[in-house]
Amino acid sequence: MAYADAARHARWMPGNGDAETMNPSGRHVRLFRNGRNQAVRIPREFELPGDDAIMRKEGGKLIIEPAPPRSLLAVLATLVPLEEDFPSIPDPLPPDIQL
Repeated sequence: MAYADAARHARWMPGNGDAETMNPSGRHVRLFRNGRNQAVRIPREFELPGDDAIMRKEGGKLIIEPAPPRSLLAVLATLVPLEEDFPSIPDPLPPDIQL
């Protein structure tokens, strides 16, 4: 195979040239199976913060974004109620004031 044919059939791999010129829309990654799920390893330069992400499809693209922080109400809804009895606290009325 001539050099021109080999260059035309070669795909981009790390170390095979400049990523921006070879694949301007992103980085080539491999897909694999994890049980019954298809998975992808996210390269370090694309690492997302936190432990959760949102995934959606837009046309033929798969979009993965960091999950927004949970609201205080969502966090409070996960708390288990306390079963202790708290002592009563005297709550006298404040003194009257003259306006």
